[in-house]
Amino acid sequence: MAQAGTEREPWLPDLCRLPRLAVMLGVAELVVVVLALSPDGGARWDLERFVTASGFALWLALTASVLLCVSRRTLSRLPQPVGAALALLGAGVVAAVGASMVHVIDSSLGYALVPPAVSLQRFAWGAAAITMLIAAVVLRYLYINDGWQAQVRASARAEVEALQARIKPHFLFNSMNTIAGLVRSDPAVAERAVLDLSDLFRAALGANKGDSTLAEEVELAERYLAIEQLRLGDRLHVNWYRDEPLPWDFAMPRLVLQPLLENAVLHGISRLPEGGTVEVALSVEGQELLLRVRNPSPPPRERDSRGAQHAQANIGQRLRYHHGPRARMTARWEADYYLCELRVPLGGGARAG
Repeated sequence: MAQAGTEREPWLPDLCRLPRLAVMLGVAELVVVVLALSPDGGARWDLERFVTASGFALWLALTASVLLCVSRRTLSRLPQPVGAALALLGAGVVAAVGASMVHVIDSSLGYALVPPAVSLQRFAWGAAAITMLIAAVVLRYLYINDGWQAQVRASARAEVEALQARIKPHFLFNSMNTIAGLVRSDPAVAERAVLDLSDLFRAALGANKGDSTLAEEVELAERYLAIEQLRLGDRLHVNWYRDEPLPWDFAMPRLVLQPLLENAVLHGISRLPEGGTVEVALSVEGQELLLRVRNPSPPPRERDSRGAQHAQANIGQRLRYHHGPRARMTARWEADYYLCELRVPLGGGARAG
C-alpha cells in the first residue's frame, strides 16, 4: 500500500523521437515556403535560394531540437513558465549563433547567399526570432497533444480498473458464504446482508452513471463495513468521526470512499491476527472537504502495494476530473498505520439541498 516515490514524467515535450523531430522540421520548412511565396517585393526567390534557405532552416531546427532533447529533464524540473522561457531562449541563442556563423562565412567567401543589404545583427536576430516562434508553436502543439493523449490513456485505464473493481469474486464468495451461514441462525441479519450486498453491486455497476453525494458515499461505505463485520466479527471495529456541519449534498464521483475502506480491511485488518480499528474522519477545513481513513497495517507487500496504488490512482484521477486539479489524494504508511486522505475543493461542487 505504500506509494513508491517515482520521478515525475517531464512536462516538456520529447523531441528525441523521430515523429516529433519531423514535426519541428516540417514547420521550419513551411516557414521557408511561406517566405518564398510571400509578395514582399524583395529579392527574387529562385531554386538555389530556396534550397539554401531550406537547408539553413532545417539545420537551425535540427540544432534547436537536439538542444531541447538533451535538456528536457533539466528544464522540466523547473516551474513551467521558467522552463518554457529558458527552452525558447536556448533555441533563440542557438539560432543567433548559427546565423552569425553563416553570415560571416557567406561574406568572407562572397557567395551572396545572404542579401548584401541584410546586416549581421539583423540576420542573427531575425533567425533567432523565427526559430523561437517555430519552437514555441511546435512545443505548444506537442504539449497539448501529450496532455490529450495522457488523458485518453488515463480514462481508458480508469475504465479498465473500474470494470475490474466491479467484479470482486473473493469478496462476493466470502459474503455469500457468510450469508449462507446466517440463513438458519439469524435470518434477519442474513436478509440485511443480502440487501447491503445488492446495494454495493448496484453502485459498482453504475459507477460511471452520474454523480453521487457525500451522504450516499458514506451510506455505501457503512453497508460495506456491515458485511465485513459479519465476516471478521470482533477483529473489525470502526470508529466514525463526523465534524458537523458537513455538506452531505456535495456532489462526488461514485465509489470514492468504499474502495479506501476495502483497502483498509483487505490489506490491513484482515492481515492482523488480532484485527484492529478502522478510523474514518469527515470534516471541512477552509474551503475543502477532508476525508481520512486510518487503519493499523503490517508492512505492505509488493503485490498489495500495486493493487492499492491502482485503486488510489483511479480515485485521484476521477476526483481531479470531477473537481479540478485542486482535488488530491495522499496515502502513506508509517508507525504500523496506513493513512489515506482525500481533499476536495467545495467551490462549485455542491448540489442544492
